Formats: sequence, structure tokens, C-alpha cells
Amino acid sequence: MFKLPPIFHHAEPEVVAAVDLGSNSFHMIVARISGGQLQVLDRMKEIVRLGAGLDEQRQLSAESQERALACLARFGQRLRHIPIDSVRIVGTNTLRLASNAAEFLAKVETVLGHSVEIIAGREEARLIYLGVAHTLASNAERRLVIDIGGGSTEFIIGEQFEPVCAESLCMGCVNISRAYFPDGELRAKSMRRAEIAALLELQPIESLLHKTGWEAVIGSSGTLRNVQRVIQQMGWGDEITDTGLQQVRETLLEAGHVDNVKLKGLNPQRLSVFAGGVAVISGIFEGLGLKRMRISDGALREGLVYDMLGRITHEDVRDRTIQDLIRRYSIDLPQAERVEETALTLLSEVADAWQLADEEIANILSWAARLHEVGLSVSHEHYHKHGEYLLEHSDLSGFSRQDQILLATLVRVHRRKITLDLCSTGSNLLPVAKMIRLAALLRLAVLLHRSRSTTGMPSVHLRLQEEGLILRFPDDWLQQHPLTQADLEQEQYYLKEVGLRLSFE
Repeated sequence: MFKLPPIFHHAEPEVVAAVDLGSNSFHMIVARISGGQLQVLDRMKEIVRLGAGLDEQRQLSAESQERALACLARFGQRLRHIPIDSVRIVGTNTLRLASNAAEFLAKVETVLGHSVEIIAGREEARLIYLGVAHTLASNAERRLVIDIGGGSTEFIIGEQFEPVCAESLCMGCVNISRAYFPDGELRAKSMRRAEIAALLELQPIESLLHKTGWEAVIGSSGTLRNVQRVIQQMGWGDEITDTGLQQVRETLLEAGHVDNVKLKGLNPQRLSVFAGGVAVISGIFEGLGLKRMRISDGALREGLVYDMLGRITHEDVRDRTIQDLIRRYSIDLPQAERVEETALTLLSEVADAWQLADEEIANILSWAARLHEVGLSVSHEHYHKHGEYLLEHSDLSGFSRQDQILLATLVRVHRRKITLDLCSTGSNLLPVAKMIRLAALLRLAVLLHRSRSTTGMPSVHLRLQEEGLILRFPDDWLQQHPLTQADLEQEQYYLKEVGLRLSFE
């Protein structure tokens, strides 16, 4: 990868923060970075039951939004003095599903002053594994990590800090409790139906997990920690075991209703979703033939912090993802690197004036340049559209949903017609004006390397004048390269459609 010019590099922050907007609970962690290591300064957690606010049309209720925003107002006070680049906030299953998520997130960003990333299930699984792995002793054992959240359950098998496989299933303590224990009644028939639902959800990935294999089972999340605490305080064992889990199950059924449950160690705030959590765990133990599970303190928010540390120290998993895509789709790497270098050089010349002097913006342009021909693996005709589809719908480790759309949109508009509507597609994280400017830089870089030649590329310079761009070539170069001149004349027309004037001399 072409090395980013110094203008795009930021100093290492002293303090970072991560916020996990889960379906049942919101979590925040604040940590200091010292010598490449993390020291936790603060933790906050509140049960908000966001997932319980989803109706049949997948609309978040006003009440659930109010609970969430009240919690985040308290979190926001702690985040207020931390720089924007040092904070990551992610939404998981409920915000993946909610049809009015965009409306809610606009309110969240107003309260917090920070943007929110929606992450895919497998990306959530990767981050959970990263958080768990950093809390365990470093050894060579292969671990199966299971995290039961409010709306989804993640399964990850990995060794040390590297996941081998990761899956996310749409079952959690909130949605299972709502579906099978809606009135709080705890009947054997309902419990078994809930467990069978978990077994059916698990069935498609059982063979993959068993084929991959594991030596130890590690649990993460409040649901599993609460079950372990109940088992310990009731005197049924030190870890979650199949026999201890069975005793918890029987005690719930004997109570008959959540209001009658008497279990030592049970967090009262989790009472309404506890049975659903137990049903999910029971189904997993049955389906995978588990006998015991130990619990880790690490989870998604810790994984977010360590992922941020990787980005800060330039060990960004997103770079590996891009390299994997280049190999998988047999992209012409020398051509991609030529386009990347030119695009970043042009960016460096206008970054300050166009307010694009940001490392994340430079990264997005760099990755789009390297992947602009990914659609050729499908067909040359409309390959920019094929590339957009592949990038938008693939599981890309390290990328949020919004980042994927932004990257896909840049690839979509790197050639042919460009419109304001197309550019606004990727504007969740980037204003349309900046999106147009990035697209223009990528388009010019691709145009200048149309010949795919390894030699003969002149030293070109870009500068701004009023609302336009002026691209300067060495004397007589354009006269000697009429195809490039013709391409630039066509590009003048395309860019004019989005409000940019292009001149060249």
C-alpha cells in the first residue's frame, strides 16, 4: 500500500473510548494508551432493553428510544472531552434490524456528538473474540467463544488473537423471551419450544463448528455472567455446567412466573429476559454437546478498544481485508497501486482547502483506488456497478455498514456517469460535497492511468480555483497524448453535472 503523506497522520491519543449499543444493555469503556498498552480508566453499563422496543414492523418505539437517549446523555457527559477520532460507538442486532434506525441514530449523534457505526454480525463476532482473547492467558489452545446478547448470539473459534471462523445467529435473551415468555409465565412446554427454536437456529452452523473443532469453551456477555453467578451463589458449581444449567432451568419452571423466581445472584433488571437467556444457553449446550463453559470479562467494548489500538499503531485489520479481496478477485495489483498513488498525491494537494486532511478519508480513497476494478471479476460491462454490489454485500472484517456503503459508492462512481443522487448514497458518514470531491480525485487518477502503462506518466499537479479544479501537465504533454485529452474533455462534462468545473493545461 502506498504510504500516506504525513499530512494525514494523527498523533497517538492518550485516551480512547468505546460504546456498545446492545439490544439489552449499553456499555462504555474508557482507557488510557501508554506504550502501546491499555489501562482501563472507567466503565459504565445500563440496561435499556432497546430490543424490547421493536414492534412487528421493526419500528423502535418512542419509549425505548427515550430510555436509550437518557442513558446516552449520561454517557455523553463522560465522552464530552474525548476527541472525536478517539471514540468508537457501534450498534448491533437491534439497530441492524430497526427500520427507523437512521432517525434514531440522528438523535443519538446529537446527544453524544459522535457518529455511530452499525456493524454486521460477523464483524461483531470478530470484535467480541478480540476482546475476549485479550483477557485470557496467551496459549495455543483453540477456543470456542460464545456471546449471548439481547438480539443475537455470536460463535467464534480462534487461536490466540486470530479468529478461525465467526458466525452470528439472530437469537438472544430479549427476542427469545418476548417470543416464548411474553407474559412472564414459565411453563415446561414454552421452555422446550424456546430451546428448540435455539436448536433450529444453531443447526446450520453446527457441522462447521464441529469440523473446525475447539479445546476450550469461553462465554462472554451479561447473560452468561449472570447465569454463572446464579450457579455459584446457589451452590451448584463454579462454572456453567450442563448439570448446573439444568438446575437453573428446573428452578425457573418450579417458580411458574418470573415474579416468583427466587435465585441468588440474579440481577433483578435481568429478570424479564433471564428465562430466554437460559433457553438459548440450554439449546447451545444440547446442540453442541457442551459440558462446561468458563466466563471471560472481555466482550465487544474491549474488542473495540483493542481494534482502535490496532488502527492507531497501523496494524489495521481493514488493510488485511483489502489484501484478501485483491487476492480473491485477482485484481491487477500494479495498476491498482498506480491509481492509488496518484489519487493520494492529488488528495494531498487539495486536502487542506477541501477539508479532507483526515487519515480515515485518505484510507477510504486508498482502498477505493485499490479495489476500483474488483467488478471485473464478474464482467467488464458495467464493472463499476458489479464492484459496488460486491463491496456492499460482502462481509468485510473491520468495516462498519456505513464504511462499506461509502467504499462501494466510491467504486460505483469512479467512472462513467456521476450524479448527486449516487453520491448521496454514501453520505451517512461523509457529506455529499466531500463525497463528490473524493470521487473526482479517484476518477482523475483512474483516467490518468487508463493506458495501464508502467512508464510515461508525467508529474501532474492539481490546484483549486473558485469552484473548479485545474490539472496541470508538463508543456506539450497533452498534445502528445490525445486520448488522455479526449478523456479529460469528457470528464469535464461528467463533473459539471455534480457542480465541479474541471480545467486542464
